[in-house]
Amino acid sequence: MATSRLNVSFRFPASRRLDCESYLSLRAKTVTITYARTIAAPRHHLIRRANEDRTLVVNAVAAAGEKPKRRYPGEPKGFVEEMRFVVMKMHPKDQVKEGKNESNGLVSTWNFTIEGYLKFLMDSKLVFETLEWIINESTLQAYAGLKNTGLERTENLSRDLEWFKEQGYEIPEPMAPGKIYSQYLKNIAEKDPQAFICHFFNIYFAHSAGGRMIGTKVSEKILDNKELEFYKWDGQLSELLQNVSEELNKVAELWTREEKNHCLAETEISFKFYWEIFRFLMS
Repeated sequence: MATSRLNVSFRFPASRRLDCESYLSLRAKTVTITYARTIAAPRHHLIRRANEDRTLVVNAVAAAGEKPKRRYPGEPKGFVEEMRFVVMKMHPKDQVKEGKNESNGLVSTWNFTIEGYLKFLMDSKLVFETLEWIINESTLQAYAGLKNTGLERTENLSRDLEWFKEQGYEIPEPMAPGKIYSQYLKNIAEKDPQAFICHFFNIYFAHSAGGRMIGTKVSEKILDNKELEFYKWDGQLSELLQNVSEELNKVAELWTREEKNHCLAETEISFKFYWEIFRFLMS
């Protein structure tokens, strides 16, 4: 920082070039101005009268002199966009241009079976049921705006499983992947809301995108093109997602940068848990 010392009278010239923050003493006949070498942004100045003979001492710091903060990918659009960017990197390289992981095979080549699909639906129901129970029962303010969003899936999955039962299929009990994931969500819900919000976002938003695409493929191959309730929403899905995105952005506005980074770091854990459930689709 460059520092200049100069004598001043009781009048201080009006200027928009400096951002003056505070006076330092009452009777000094000088003013110390500290400013950045690069002046790149609009400024205003604040001048405080010090004593009866109107002597001023002002400390002025140019706002543009502050070191620019790191900008995270997606940050200007809101925290949901930051989460989306991290999620995209977790996808296989052959599926999305931002993807960093190796391919797990095209969905069109997966060998779907009714038995495996029912396991997937049952474990998915347990996970969604757990999410919705936590949101409805918690007193945390961070979750208050996430109730009754229209994205809830438990009732829809219950109707689908009942339909399979009517067709004569045996409905399995929840398997280990679903039980483990459900317990993990319960463990972090109250003590680590940033981590929980990451799972909330990934589960609901992934189902609305890739999940629907997989559901279509399953329906074509083994369900004679029947569309399950799991893939239906009341109202426009895009509007429901937009409303939840806005609420999540509001929640994240109250977080520190460290808390946001902690949420983003949970993405990999979320992917690992839900991938274990997705594996049933390939069995």
